[in-house]
Amino acid sequence: MTKKKSGGRSKPLILVTNDDGVTAPGIRALTEEMQQLGDVVVVAPDSPQSGMGHAITIASPLRLEPVDLFRNVEAYQCSGTPVDCVKLAVDKILPRMPDLCVSGINHGTNSSINVIYSGTISAAMEAAIEGIPAIGFSLVDYSFQADLTLARRVSNLIARQVLRHGLPEHILLNVNIPDVSPAQFKGVRICRQAVARWEEEFAERTDPRGKKYYWLTGRFVNYDPGDDSDEWALKNGYASVVPVQYDLTAHHVIAYLSSNWNLDGLPKKARATQ
Repeated sequence: MTKKKSGGRSKPLILVTNDDGVTAPGIRALTEEMQQLGDVVVVAPDSPQSGMGHAITIASPLRLEPVDLFRNVEAYQCSGTPVDCVKLAVDKILPRMPDLCVSGINHGTNSSINVIYSGTISAAMEAAIEGIPAIGFSLVDYSFQADLTLARRVSNLIARQVLRHGLPEHILLNVNIPDVSPAQFKGVRICRQAVARWEEEFAERTDPRGKKYYWLTGRFVNYDPGDDSDEWALKNGYASVVPVQYDLTAHHVIAYLSSNWNLDGLPKKARATQ
């Protein structure tokens, strides 16, 4: 069944999800902010799903249960991933396509390369795939006791802008909020994703039965000196807004490969099967 858009209804319909789980403080704060902007439905994982990326559940059944965790908000917990939550919300819960999907507020950064691994951003990306304007919000503070005051204000501001102006089709926003007080906050910057990565290693340990096991460790390294990146913005007290797309094609390389590669060396039979 194809679901209809809002068709001029007075109140926007907003889907709220996350990857920290339905009981996380960040999703409660985001839900309360979105209640100021429209009718809200929450569908979120029943347990933390950080680092799941765009994973979906295909080898086991999914459970979806109503929960009474948010005042005057229809809410559900899902046994699957953040992407599963969005898929189920669109197919089984929402009466129509939402006007906006917001994911977060994540406890921890999703700037730079972290966008690849993030369940928060992947949930928003799944909404964008469905043609829904979408935003992922993250606070650069991993503590569940983090002060969410600034993150609330930024999420409300950015969501208002998207509801008013929309987004290009299949584009989502990756919004990161710095770990500073409202008094230290310098504003919002539209940025690009910084060139940075995790330099990782696995700590090898031995369990009580003498078998080896491993913990992923490492450090985040920013190789990007530019002052237009998300990492620069966050380091300097700004919230970063990076437009993201799920089309991973390196379009600028197509012409280069077409011009420089010689692909005529395959036997005719092999070429015919390509």
